[in-house]
Amino acid sequence: MTRVAVISIIVEDSSYIEELNKLLFSYREYIIGRMGIPYKKGKVNIICVAIDASEDVINALTGKIGRLKGISAKTNYSNVFVEGDSTE
Repeated sequence: MTRVAVISIIVEDSSYIEELNKLLFSYREYIIGRMGIPYKKGKVNIICVAIDASEDVINALTGKIGRLKGISAKTNYSNVFVEGDSTE
């Protein structure tokens, strides 16, 4: 069983964006969609990632993102649980 969640990411140091993109690419089988918003006035990038995966996978990805310098991440879980394989 998997859960649907949204990972909200704030990028304050864009020099680590390539590492973030590689990390997200490595979890691509779980990602439903992704939206990025460059906010020039605030000098940050805002990224929202919709994901369907087990809680362990979601927590692992969020933790790895949060360990990148200048990047923070928070997860918001829905109450939606999905039966079966999230890659279907």
